[in-house]
Amino acid sequence: MKREISKNEMDYIEEYQKNGYTCNFMFEGGCLLDTETKYAYQPDEIFIVAHHRYEGMSDPDDMSILYVIRTADNQLGTYLLGYGPMAALEEAEFFKNIPEENYSKNSDIQKLT
Repeated sequence: MKREISKNEMDYIEEYQKNGYTCNFMFEGGCLLDTETKYAYQPDEIFIVAHHRYEGMSDPDDMSILYVIRTADNQLGTYLLGYGPMAALEEAEFFKNIPEENYSKNSDIQKLT
């Protein structure tokens, strides 16, 4: 029997971290930066393994997407992006520029292990 995972962003992040997705990324200077190595990834170096969309329970405008990422040099991590009326447009544009073929059709965390 599959164990159900809560639909909270932090629950998913913790589950992915347990499965090796531990790299921390931040958006800086138009790139996705590995906070440990300081390598600045371009959109074509990012592969989206899975993504999860969320709406705030108390405020539907409080929306986010959790991206599960593998990089071209095989770093694994997650990135939480806010979207909707308060979204950071430059970050959203970065993810929009990731080539379509770099997006996996799989979003089942159970199949990532």
